[in-house]
Amino acid sequence: MNNLKRALSLLVIALLITVLAACGSKSQKDVLSDLEGTMKKMSSYKSEATMTLQTGEQPITYNIEIWHKKPNFYKVSLKNAEKDQSQMILRNSDGVFVLTPALNKSFRFQSEWPENSSQVYLMESLISDILNDDERNFKAGEKGYVFNTKTNYQNKNLYKQEITLDKSNLMPSKVKVMDKDMKILVDVKFKKTKLNSKIDDGAFDMERNMEGAQLEVPTMAAGEKELTPLFPKFIPEGSSLLNQLANDDGDEIILTYAGDKPFTIIQRQAVVAPAMKMLTMHEGNLVDLGFAVGVLSGKTLNWSVDGVDYYLSSSELTQEDMAAIASSMMSTQGK
Repeated sequence: MNNLKRALSLLVIALLITVLAACGSKSQKDVLSDLEGTMKKMSSYKSEATMTLQTGEQPITYNIEIWHKKPNFYKVSLKNAEKDQSQMILRNSDGVFVLTPALNKSFRFQSEWPENSSQVYLMESLISDILNDDERNFKAGEKGYVFNTKTNYQNKNLYKQEITLDKSNLMPSKVKVMDKDMKILVDVKFKKTKLNSKIDDGAFDMERNMEGAQLEVPTMAAGEKELTPLFPKFIPEGSSLLNQLANDDGDEIILTYAGDKPFTIIQRQAVVAPAMKMLTMHEGNLVDLGFAVGVLSGKTLNWSVDGVDYYLSSSELTQEDMAAIASSMMSTQGK
């Protein structure tokens, strides 16, 4: 009899644990409703995250700081501490700016960024991807709610994404973006997110942010970067390297690819703008490469990383092809 009572007691305890666990989790419908409510009530936020990219030969990790104020003010700072490398994306009432402090350069765009594509480090973009995908997959985990959704990244190799929301506040805590073979190419971990922070409009001023960034990452000296060839990991099917040339001074390398989709990549030591005169350029469209922001002008995509300017040109490649090639060109060398 005692054994029977003990068995019944254990069964009741097990049932209670199951019920309590179920009560602690929300249904997919509840989570989606709460996310819609959060988007409506949110006036601003500040986030900090780390982003590890697996699109090159070796993984590279960046620290990211994100500020957003409704309706459309943004500040995204990307930093790689090992290389003293940084870049910043700003959006304010004057347009969209991409700042490269070490080169004393900025680009200005008339762009709809970030509304025109998915953004792996922007909270509202991730939530929109969840809400807008009718074929999303949902799972309630022990520490969070996991959604698998379609993507709309400029780099079409970024095919699927897994977004984990923290159970306590439904804020994104982890994001993994995969290719068609489900290999993880981008891994983002949010360290903290604070909603409805008080942020003044001056925090998004271009000149103020350039000056502040240059205090953290000093302007490069001319010729500081030793130029070595960097090859893309991704090459469109039917294309291959035909020729590699370097000039006599060793500050420019040209890679020529032939085949079904021919293209040329020029790598050149970056020129630092004069200290008292920041160089601002106005032409082109913004292309997010993950580790940097590129500028697409006509049939040429250019970007600057670690003291080197890169130019990818082709009359045959699509913008998606160019973004995929450029995204695979991440230097893993030290400073």
